[in-house]
Amino acid sequence: MNYTKKEVKKGITVHNIVTDKFKTNLYAVFLAIPLSKEDVTKNALITAVLRRGTENIKTQEEISKKLEEMYGASFDCGVEKTGDNQVLKFYLEALNEKFLPEKEELTKRCIEILFDIILNPLVENNGFKTEYVEGEKQKIKEIIESKIDNKRAYAFERCIEEMFKNEPYGIYKYGYVEDLEKITPQDLYTHYKKLISECKMDIFVSGEIDNRINEIIEGNAEIQKLNDRDAKYCTNKEISANKEKKQEKIVEEHMQVEQGNLVIGLDINCQKPNEKYIASVYNAILGGGANSKLFQNVREKNSLAYTAGSTFRRQKNVIFIRCGIEIDKYEKALSTIKEQITDMADGNFTEEDINNSKNLIISSIKSISAEQDAEITYYYGQELSDKFNTLDEYIKNIEAVTREDITELAKEIWIDTIYFLCRFGDRSKSDIDNTRSLIKTRTV
Repeated sequence: MNYTKKEVKKGITVHNIVTDKFKTNLYAVFLAIPLSKEDVTKNALITAVLRRGTENIKTQEEISKKLEEMYGASFDCGVEKTGDNQVLKFYLEALNEKFLPEKEELTKRCIEILFDIILNPLVENNGFKTEYVEGEKQKIKEIIESKIDNKRAYAFERCIEEMFKNEPYGIYKYGYVEDLEKITPQDLYTHYKKLISECKMDIFVSGEIDNRINEIIEGNAEIQKLNDRDAKYCTNKEISANKEKKQEKIVEEHMQVEQGNLVIGLDINCQKPNEKYIASVYNAILGGGANSKLFQNVREKNSLAYTAGSTFRRQKNVIFIRCGIEIDKYEKALSTIKEQITDMADGNFTEEDINNSKNLIISSIKSISAEQDAEITYYYGQELSDKFNTLDEYIKNIEAVTREDITELAKEIWIDTIYFLCRFGDRSKSDIDNTRSLIKTRTV
């Protein structure tokens, strides 16, 4: 196996992915902390402020110049929601040392600048630089406010918010405008120090790695300053807590849109370790591609949707069905979607459906090692779960899924939330009451 890991301090782990497929090495640091409404906005802002300058390299322009001098190395950072964790992500990509015109310790320089950005921020008056904080607050505000511009993505986020209301997963990864206004440079720096001392830290290196890489990382001055920690993060467990079927939530939101966006959240009662692989195959048959039941029956045969598909969120054991539809075809589209869910529970799918879906998933898994960031993301997902699987083991688990497995699990899948984004005035109270009746009489 080309993957190894080592804990260099309690709660801080180095992961090495050895590969000769690329001319570059990719260095990544992930800081994981449980999602919370109180801290989510600060965490998103921290990521943006850190990239602006360090005690050694005061400005973003100077950082860019340093990277350019390192044979055009590049840096990027961002924030993601992974299960019930908010993850601050930092990447630095640089040329592999064997392609340099003359021998030099580029790997060490990459590690130094990456850790300098993350662990040695520019501090003034016991806080982050005011100019940087205020500038990034405005950018984060624009990101939060602009999420409404992409109606399809907005509808998806709103369904998640409704399905996981008052739960960590329902929190938006960039936080909330009203919280931005309260953050001072001093408050943000105090929170940063707490985060750095408590978070789970994972350091990834991918490429033709210097055999001294662990020594270089452990010997870094900024890493040596860090404390051991009982890392606070949420494990993405293979088996979820026992879920009980509840009354479906129906949420309609009105906006000036030309196309309706329908998002349906399905809950999965996942009680056995292999059920996430079964759910992956189930999802692929239901809405994972052009041969899926949703695509063929909702879009192609009945012309009820411009787009129709589904996504399995493994960390939360949920599936989201997403359709862009003509608003006046809402009831018919919803009825047809529910028929596909019923068909799955009744075993109305073919061996060809199963094989096509498995091949789709396996092809996707095999492509992971073709991209450095995808492979890092895969292994990080395994790190956050309570069971580790190599890519080959993942493929074998998919291949082992049977028709009986799928049908059995399909009976433990139900609609939790229906979210519909449509135009003002297009849906009357009687329309909504008819939808409630449809849901009540056709629940799987």
